[in-house]
Amino acid sequence: MTRWNPTDYNPDDFANRRHIGPSPAEMAEMLKAVGADSLNALIDQTVPQAIRQATPLTWPALSEAALLARMEEVAKKNKVMNSLIGQGYYGTVTPPAIQRNIFENPAWYTAYTPYQPEIAQGRLEALLNYQTMVADLTGLPVANASLLDEATAAAEAMAMAQRQSKAKTDAFFVAHDLHPQTISVIETRAAPLGIRIVKGSIDDLKPAEVFGAIFQYPGTYGHVRDVTPEIEALHAAGALAILATDLLALCLLKSPGEMGADIAVGSAQRFGVPMGYGGPHAAFMSCRDALKRTMPGRIVGVSIDASGNKAYRLSLQTREQHIRREKATSNVCTAQALLAVMASFYAVFHGPVGLRAIAQRVHLTAVTIANALRAAGADVAPEVFFDTITVKVGVGQAGILAAAEQRGINLRQVGRDRVGISVDETTDAGVIARLLDAFGIDEAAEPATTPILPDALLRETDYLTHPVFHMNRAESEMMRYMRRLSDRDLALDRAMIPLGSCTMKLNAAAEMMPITWPEFGALHPFAPRHQTLGYVEAIADLEEKLCEITGYDAFSMQPNSGAQGEYAGLLTIQAFHRANGDDQRDICLIPVSAHGTNPASAQMCGMKVVVVKSAPNGDIDLEDFADKAKQAGDKLAAVMITYPSTHGVFEDTVRQVCEITHDHGGQVYIDGANMNALVGLVKPGEIGGDVSHLNLHKTFAIPHGGGGPGMGPIGVKGHLAPYLPGDPRKEESGAVSAAPYGSASILLISWAYILMMGGEGLTQATRVAILNANYIASRLAGAYPILFMGNRGRVAHECILDTRPFAEHGVTVDDIAKRLIDNGFHAPTMSWPVAGTLMVEPTESETKAEIDRFITALMAIRDEITEVAEGRMKAEDSPLRHAPHTVEDLVADWDRAYSREQGCFPAGAFRVDKYWPPVGRVDNAYGDRNLICTCPPLESYAEAAE
Repeated sequence: MTRWNPTDYNPDDFANRRHIGPSPAEMAEMLKAVGADSLNALIDQTVPQAIRQATPLTWPALSEAALLARMEEVAKKNKVMNSLIGQGYYGTVTPPAIQRNIFENPAWYTAYTPYQPEIAQGRLEALLNYQTMVADLTGLPVANASLLDEATAAAEAMAMAQRQSKAKTDAFFVAHDLHPQTISVIETRAAPLGIRIVKGSIDDLKPAEVFGAIFQYPGTYGHVRDVTPEIEALHAAGALAILATDLLALCLLKSPGEMGADIAVGSAQRFGVPMGYGGPHAAFMSCRDALKRTMPGRIVGVSIDASGNKAYRLSLQTREQHIRREKATSNVCTAQALLAVMASFYAVFHGPVGLRAIAQRVHLTAVTIANALRAAGADVAPEVFFDTITVKVGVGQAGILAAAEQRGINLRQVGRDRVGISVDETTDAGVIARLLDAFGIDEAAEPATTPILPDALLRETDYLTHPVFHMNRAESEMMRYMRRLSDRDLALDRAMIPLGSCTMKLNAAAEMMPITWPEFGALHPFAPRHQTLGYVEAIADLEEKLCEITGYDAFSMQPNSGAQGEYAGLLTIQAFHRANGDDQRDICLIPVSAHGTNPASAQMCGMKVVVVKSAPNGDIDLEDFADKAKQAGDKLAAVMITYPSTHGVFEDTVRQVCEITHDHGGQVYIDGANMNALVGLVKPGEIGGDVSHLNLHKTFAIPHGGGGPGMGPIGVKGHLAPYLPGDPRKEESGAVSAAPYGSASILLISWAYILMMGGEGLTQATRVAILNANYIASRLAGAYPILFMGNRGRVAHECILDTRPFAEHGVTVDDIAKRLIDNGFHAPTMSWPVAGTLMVEPTESETKAEIDRFITALMAIRDEITEVAEGRMKAEDSPLRHAPHTVEDLVADWDRAYSREQGCFPAGAFRVDKYWPPVGRVDNAYGDRNLICTCPPLESYAEAAE
């Protein structure tokens, strides 16, 4: 008989048994190593008592099963309709192979930004496919690897045009038939930069009076117009032309490049990415070759590795704006990589013939509806369209909208007397019948077979000619291609990604599941509120809990990246000052240790950046700060600080910094990048912060997806709440994103995380994140100097390893980073915030075994450095310099000064499950000298190998 042995194991305890890595017994061992009597004692030694929150977070945790039941309950409150609203968002069919193998696959969604190209060749190839797709369809030679949304891309294009234009004017023309949300975001971006927006009909354009112009093609109400004459007139006046366009339409229509456009922007959403109540979706931007070095965002390029083999990498990395700080022209630091990958696979899945067939079907569906309405006597416009029409219904507008809704269809309200109809690939005969019934038409519509697009507007050039878009599209081959690419990458599903300030924590399966449910994925961002009550409930509860976590009074969920959150927070501060008559406040104090996007965001807001020194221990130099605040006086708008600091310590002076700022009438912006060290312990809104952004893709478990999606909502104290971004459909709303709640569908991930962790679990996660970082610092302290240990000899949730002393022996921080790849690890953050260092953040999700494996790897690397330092091996002959080692290296002739075993199977590396990088060390300089940023022809692969 089995003896009854009670156990404390609770299989439903998500926080302690699923999310937090170390077990209680392992934590005891780790505490012993760091020299702390208990976890509470360690926290007391690390976090200043003066800033600790007085009350614990309150809500109880849900189990995974209870969470999914709650999600189902909330999902049922959303009504899934056939959305014919259009306005840049369309129904689409996500091929199940893409949904299962990309969107729902942790090999794709847990990857980090491809800064280490050797371990990112798969996603880099997929993003190169995306760039090629965009370049081909827009007819412009250079495309980036995606931006946040169409409206943001348009605003970036405007700023790019201003920098490049030869026209001596501050005016920018915006065609009135741009999507309203795009106009709104452009106006937000223009105001602090002193750009004057001129709106009107294309026929009202005066090229000599503007530095650039943007047209929608097709227009928001459906009009399709060749704007070649207008573009020629702009060029004659030294101005630039931008087209906001639609990739599916461009499968049939003359491309922007053929019309002479300088820049094209738009959204790739309808290429297989669900609407998701607004996002996330990959925006695109392409341009003519002469503009490529001013393009914001990331460009994937082709280079070679150490053996001369073809290798992909991020090109022209100096365009990463955080590197340029206050000289930045944009603060873009996030792409929508996962969504760009989905869109690129949609193009690979269908190929050019398939895409053209979908576009033709969509167009003929729109023609069918227009013909039926006209036959019934309706006033339908325009005469020439691709997928969108408007119908004049006079005083019957509300009745038509209601009748359509009763039949499961949403139409767009246009003015006071029209309704808009935008069809998509999901619009079938049943939808057409119900739509016409709403207009009182009983007869079945005769399917149109003749397009109404004039020959002069039809596309004559080829696109997607590269072999990757002509693969055998059997699902078996598609599945294997996706698998081959994911196998080339190292993501969180393989190993720890110990990046400082990037918090690569667990992205739990239960958190991810609901975003693919139709009740969340199929909603249009401008659907009537009464159809989106599930989203309303989820977002309201998320906002309430984030307010409790941060000590702020209100949140805006609109910013869809952390950097955009910074921008939105500063705009909110500016609006507050203006409302108080303090228009002169334009100085922003930023410590040298702050995140690089901070000065870039301040620059975008038209603020003057004044840099504050750091003290020798890494803290803000309080004397220098006080002096510069005093010098600014009544011109002080804000200070931007990161807490705990970017150096990875809790500064004791944070309250003083806030008080000095407030004494001079400024506002305190606390960057939320390091919130993983605060949740449950410190509330930024209670220590003097007026506004913070939260990186939901860091602290609150939204996965990075290879470089995006991200979300950066901002929390504010009550006095700033009236100045938060407004509805992007309204002009002068201060909107920063195209959709009211940004990338709304992924807010569900953070909400699920918060619900399953509960207040107590979130607090424990913070404590364990601090424990894990201090454990690494303690174990490595004798081998690597640890910078900025804090006043009590403790680090926060991350620590900085100083590798600069090794440079005198010829060993660089790059050598260490690449050698970690041989051990099966992504490198920590390199050379930031201090050049020549590694910033390590293990997060609370990593188990002791994985952390120990990482420590073992770094200790073995330290031994190899010692071998070089003591003259037993030259740096150029060591495994450090030859790293990473590929399978080709393993089987090739071996004439190196170290053994194959040491090179290919170093300490800490798995043997059976070893990760093999597909390429050796990538030659960055070669890639920039020979810039190729679309899929090269097959013969170039052979040339690279030679």
